[in-house]
Amino acid sequence: MSGHKLLFSGLKLWTSASCRWTGRHHDGVNRRGKAASFSSCSPKVCIVGGGPAGFYTAQHLIKARQDLEVDVYERLPVPFGLVRFGVAPDHPEVKNVINTFTQTAKHSRCSFYGNVNVGKDVSVEELQQAYHAVVLSYGAEGNRSMGVPGEDLAGVYSAKDFVGWYNGLPSCRQLSPDLSCETAVVMGQGNVALDVARILLCPIDILKKTDITQPALEALAESHVRRVLIVGRRGPIQVACTIKELREMVNLQDTRPEMVAADFEGVTEALKDLPRPRKRLTELMLKTALETPEEKERERRNKASRTWGFRFFRSPVEILADPDHKRTAGIRLAVNRLEGSGDAARAVLTGEVEDVTCGLVISSIGYKSLPIDPSVPFDQRKAIVPNNMGRVQQAAGLYCSGWLKTGPTGVIATTMNNSFDTARSLVEDLDSGALVVSAAKPGSQSISALLDKRGVKPVLFSDWEKIDIVEMKQGQAIGKPREKLLTVEEMLLEARK
Repeated sequence: MSGHKLLFSGLKLWTSASCRWTGRHHDGVNRRGKAASFSSCSPKVCIVGGGPAGFYTAQHLIKARQDLEVDVYERLPVPFGLVRFGVAPDHPEVKNVINTFTQTAKHSRCSFYGNVNVGKDVSVEELQQAYHAVVLSYGAEGNRSMGVPGEDLAGVYSAKDFVGWYNGLPSCRQLSPDLSCETAVVMGQGNVALDVARILLCPIDILKKTDITQPALEALAESHVRRVLIVGRRGPIQVACTIKELREMVNLQDTRPEMVAADFEGVTEALKDLPRPRKRLTELMLKTALETPEEKERERRNKASRTWGFRFFRSPVEILADPDHKRTAGIRLAVNRLEGSGDAARAVLTGEVEDVTCGLVISSIGYKSLPIDPSVPFDQRKAIVPNNMGRVQQAAGLYCSGWLKTGPTGVIATTMNNSFDTARSLVEDLDSGALVVSAAKPGSQSISALLDKRGVKPVLFSDWEKIDIVEMKQGQAIGKPREKLLTVEEMLLEARK
């Protein structure tokens, strides 16, 4: 029996080419409160990417339309994307959104298919043939490079890979960073840069109680890194982290701040014109950098064996090599001055340079999205899919949400709002008839058949729950909330038991 016939056999409301809506949905509720006679189908939507953007989009779609079915496809066998692989291990409270995503994944009108690499195992065009709408939410898995000589030396890593290494991302398992130096330089001053600095300096006793991977925990226990400089091309008023992340650095056990007073010239005067969140953040920085702490805090700082500090108005020029030209021995920084003020201020080179001795350089200047399929429009310069409120330009029925839509900005709440906006655009298009659902679509049925033919076996949400149980048991055995499986092979083995 063909996929279409199998899908619709026994359903009297359906015909082979189209299906008539009688005003009732799956749950028998008439959404408009009266009989409807227009011709329509259960809209089938496919989401590519099982991270926060994908799950938030699915959540909103299911809530907005009682007749809508959503399938989420994810490249890895495990769901949750950056909540699992990006959030710092010492921030367990941020991972609580997993509970909401789990509810969505277990909804009767939502299905999860892990271990499916869209663009390789199945094309976007094939998904478009099977679904009424396709939402691309696969995030930003590329690195923005610094574009300086020496970037390929041993001892230089992207923050994305470094974070992936300590969080158990399978593709970063072999990273094995060399932590034998005393000074590390983190380029960038966003939340990810502060996460990296904090993990490098965090007492092992704290990390032992988190879901950081065992290989990372062992490497950090042996680490010689005692000083981390967090470098940015602009000034204190343009720093990109949040006050919560800065406060954690200020209060981090066994560390003290080490700032350059000259970097804060004129900042006190500029405070009065700053918006409140920025003002609070800048005040905390000023206090940390310039004020003499109270006795108890001074005592704590004097005992500290590790230091951290912001360095402002600096851009990377070159990674300096050791005499053998094999390893990182330092970084040459250009000294900048600012033109303009506030968020619009631009860093301009002064012609001066400064060399910093270090054995570890971590570039945290941003993630970037990559094109998934030649059929999908992609703006190489902005590294996003060109869109209007999540509607992909010149591609009816194609949508995008998350970092692929906006670029890598904001926190999980930002992604939530951005994803809800895309879902709203899709629902508006369904309600207005701009998105045509009069023709029946086979959805996952035809995609599953294609994957089967190609030897791809998806991991369902119930299979992920088997992995979840194993990881939590492994963690409990050593006093941790979870010990992650580190290879796709191990994940698939547990999923198929």
